[in-house]
Parts: sequence; structure tokens; C-alpha cells
Amino acid sequence: MRARPHVVVVGAGFGGLNAAKRLEREPVDVTVIDRHNYHQFLPLLYQVATAGLNAADVAYPVRALFRRQRRVFFRKEEVVGVDLDRHQVRLAGGPPISYDYLILAAGSTTAYFGVEGAAEFAFPLYTLEHAVILRNHILSLFEAADSDPSLIEEGVLNIVVVGGGPTGVEVAGAMVELVDKVLADDFHDLDVHRARIILIEQMDHLLGAFSDRSRQYALRALESRGVQVRLGTTVRRVTPTAVHLVTGEVIPTRCLVWAAGVRAGELAEHVAVTRGRSGRIVVNADLSVPGHPNVFAVGDLAEIDDGCGGRLPQLAQVAIQSGRHAAEQVLHTIERRPRTSFRYLDKGTMATIGRRAAVAELPGGRRLTGPVAWLAWLGLHLVYLLGVRNRLSVFVNWAWNYLTWDRGPRLILRPEVLPHAPRPPSDANHVGTLAGDTSPPDGGSADAEP
Repeated sequence: MRARPHVVVVGAGFGGLNAAKRLEREPVDVTVIDRHNYHQFLPLLYQVATAGLNAADVAYPVRALFRRQRRVFFRKEEVVGVDLDRHQVRLAGGPPISYDYLILAAGSTTAYFGVEGAAEFAFPLYTLEHAVILRNHILSLFEAADSDPSLIEEGVLNIVVVGGGPTGVEVAGAMVELVDKVLADDFHDLDVHRARIILIEQMDHLLGAFSDRSRQYALRALESRGVQVRLGTTVRRVTPTAVHLVTGEVIPTRCLVWAAGVRAGELAEHVAVTRGRSGRIVVNADLSVPGHPNVFAVGDLAEIDDGCGGRLPQLAQVAIQSGRHAAEQVLHTIERRPRTSFRYLDKGTMATIGRRAAVAELPGGRRLTGPVAWLAWLGLHLVYLLGVRNRLSVFVNWAWNYLTWDRGPRLILRPEVLPHAPRPPSDANHVGTLAGDTSPPDGGSADAEP
């Protein structure tokens, strides 16, 4: 038998790791479970997808974080359910793990809102694998067009981004820079400027969580860079070769990036608890699950009251703070102290549009746009990125790109048979995301705020 209480943390994202870090020096044993052996920094995945950064720059081994903490253990496993009565976490590839306290931080996954064909043919951007696959696909499309320019008429160079939240805005801005500033020099015989970057948003504005001033700035910045922004537009269905809008318009494309929103990770469906909006687990004020005081849900997986009758957004800062709070409540219980209610400290939100263009809304009503907001965005993301080597590598890549307009690895690691569009991996095919804590976005972003 264990001499110390055993705390199991499901998910090695922002929420899970911050819970484990808070407990690492306390008199408890901690086991972190995730299907990946690394933490992925979701706010910068889009830069991997657009060849701005190496995949290794935005990932950090979980075991390396706790290499000197003998009471913190890691299991690379897929979590398929929780037996709340027996206090056990069920795994796909091994015997169940018993717990005294459980912190569920399995994050969220892509929400397709029932749009026909979206899960099958759209490219999500929610894991490191997604980012590498998308990068391969984009570069493959340009190679195909270079070999057969007639494919341009079929939309092979039309890149459509669905979702006008921070993720969609950042992807669209990075895509247009990749095409106009990098690929235009790489492909000498191809009229790269015939490529179209199209951003589709259902609402009549971008960046729903931001002020009107920030929304208008983002719209102007994107359009000035060549992005075709379609506001008040809804996708009806997706096919391998086109996007069909409710207006009847058909946009030919072989690359649809889905950044329209997220829902609670699939693990929530495999735990016998009450679920609220977007499948998120309903929690008490102290983040415990009703009826199970030794079980907590944090981050994107949890439906957390914002104190004003609403729910906190699915942002990285919510995951970070709620993960720490859940760990504190475990310690309060062990030490026989009263628990406390979770209070979220809003540190603001940010989104970048591209070089020297970003928006930032800070506490106290302070709003920044342009180069100042862009520098703030760069600095904040460097601070939250794990690992000194990763920070140095990202900083060097950003500096090199700024000075030369040259991008990172424009490598096709998984050759595709083109011009037909491959079937991208939908989130439904990744059961392992049950144990992956990912903490993003707002109506569509994991990178609204680190």
C-alpha cells in the first residue's frame, strides 16, 4: 500500500502540468497520464503548420519536467474511462490505476457542429500531428500546382480557413505571409500570387471575445495583407474538392482548415457525471465534481462558473489557474483545511495577425494594437513556452524570419498522391485525445492567451 495519498492527473497540457507542478514537492505521490510523452504548446501550433517553427520547438518531454521529482510519475497511456465507485482510471493498454484524488485535465477537441463532411475532409489544428500533416499538405499542393499549373483553376491553391476567432485569424495571417513572402521565392515557375487565402466567419465580425476596436483592426490588417474575409457566412457542407456555403456559393479548394470552435474532450463522455454546454463537466465552486469530492475537473474539460451567470471561456489561462486551484484543494483536504472557491484572474487576451500586427486587451480596459501588441504577444509566448532550449530556438527562428523573411522547415515528410485531396485525420479517429490536455481557445482557439 502507498504510504502517501495518490493523486492521478489525466492530461499533460496546461491544466494537468500546473496541477502536477503544484504537488511535486508535497507529501503525495502524483501520476500524470497522457497519450503523448510530451507537452505541446498549443498557441504556436499554427506556426508549425505554416513552416515558421520546428515541431520540436513547441513540444517538451513530460518526464524531463519532473526528472528530479521522485514522487511524480508519468504513464504514456490512453485513458478510456473512469470508475468513480472503485476510484480507478481505466486504460486502453494496461490494468487500471487506483487513485485517492483525481484531477481530470483532458482538455478539448475540435467541434464540427454537425457540418456535413467537415470531420472527414477538413484539417483540424489541435495537435502537433495535425500541424505537421497540414504543413505537408500545403507544401504538397504547391508542388502539384508547380508540376501542373492547370490545377490552379481547380482550386488547388485556394486555402480556406473556417472560424474567425484567434486561431482562425492567426492561421490566415500566417498563411498569407508564407505564400507571399516565402513560397513566392521558392517556386520560380509558378504564379504563386494566384493563391487565395479565404477566412470564413459565421458572425458579422472577427474575434468575438474582443472589443469592436480590436475586431476592426484585425479585419483591416488581414484584408490589407490580401486575405479574403467573408463575414456572416456559414458553411453548409464540405467535400474533398470544395466548400459549399449556405448561400449556394461553392469555393473550390483542396485545403480547408477548421478553426471554428472546440468542445470538451471525449473523456467527458466516458465518465458518469453531469455535462453542460459543449459536453463540459459540471463542477462545484471548488472545481470538484458533484457527488465526488475527491474528483476535480479543470481547464477546457470543466464548465466553470464565471461568477456572473456565465461560464469561463476555454483559454489556456483558465486551465493554468484551475489546475493549480484543484491541486490546492487536494492539499486542503489532506490537511483538513476548508476548501475555497475558484476565482479566475483575467490577465487579458491576445491575438496576432502577422508581422508587426496584433491585438491585446489587458486588465483595466487597456487595449493595444499594432507593433506594441505584437511585441507583447511575442514576449508573453516566450515566457510561457517550456524549456530554455525551446525558448532560444523559437527566439532565433523569429529573429531570423524577421530579418530575412525566410521560414523554417519547408519539408514534406509524408508524401501525398496529388492532385486529389487526401482524407485528413479527423479528431474522431484519435481516441488517444481522451488523455490529451489541450487548453485553448475561445470560440475557436487555443492560442487566444498563453
